[in-house]
Amino acid sequence: MKIQLLLLSLIGFATLSSPAQDVYTDNVVIVVDASGSMAEQMGNSSMIKLDAAKAAIKEVLRGIPAETQIGLLVFSSAPSQGWVYPLSPRNDASLYPAIDGLQYGGGTPLGHFMKLGADELLKAREKQYGYGSYRLLIVTDGEASDTQLVDRYTPDIISRGITMDVIGVDMKSAHTLARKVHSYRAADDPESLTRAIQQVFAEVGRSDGTGVAEDAFEELAALPDALAPVILAGLAQSGNKPIGRSPRPKQQPSQPVSSFPSSSTSSTPLQVQSSTRGPSPLFFMAILAVPVIMILNKLTRG
Repeated sequence: MKIQLLLLSLIGFATLSSPAQDVYTDNVVIVVDASGSMAEQMGNSSMIKLDAAKAAIKEVLRGIPAETQIGLLVFSSAPSQGWVYPLSPRNDASLYPAIDGLQYGGGTPLGHFMKLGADELLKAREKQYGYGSYRLLIVTDGEASDTQLVDRYTPDIISRGITMDVIGVDMKSAHTLARKVHSYRAADDPESLTRAIQQVFAEVGRSDGTGVAEDAFEELAALPDALAPVILAGLAQSGNKPIGRSPRPKQQPSQPVSSFPSSSTSSTPLQVQSSTRGPSPLFFMAILAVPVIMILNKLTRG
């Protein structure tokens, strides 16, 4: 009983003092293809693809919470390509003019801009202590001109816990990313494009931090001493390093933990990393609780 009370007090203190309560939790970077082909008419409508994308994005963003962090990346030959709206809370006075100012032209260096967007999400996750949701939404009407980078970066982005959504804008066939990312939606007209973006934002997770202490107690109450080296080794890992750069190699525990069989790894990205969140708050509380549990277990056994 003393162990339980002390553990609950420890978890309660960690929850109340967590700096993550004061930061934003939902983060979405939208990567917009503004290549020359986006000047083509969309389906049977009178709108060109880029104008339809701009209208759809504006309509959807009007309905999301103002504190949601939004970033807007565009690739084209226009001078404004790159970050037209850096990842930050939604500010309509700045965001909507940035969307309206998108211009078409140039190629489709998708891989390069995937990395830019994902790296910014990883920086945000580090600042937010692993709390929140992190999403990369790609709106494109064609295959990338840097396919090698796309093939290299896609599994890396997914392995970092970032959710990737792709919308194919009036494409004759599905994009090659369709079977490699978390979700793919085809949009053949302005209405379906708006609907596809709405569906993506409907999945953006919310985290209010409720029930943390109860969940943490259930996860930590039966924590054996042998698990401590495994958790500490995980703490040494950094999932927030830039895309394309390997994290530090795992530190092997000095003693093998035979009671914990290693989990198998699936080759399907959706099964490997389906979470949109970074390291769980429970993970960091577990790190703090492990030494206390080990000491108290030894004291009670003595």
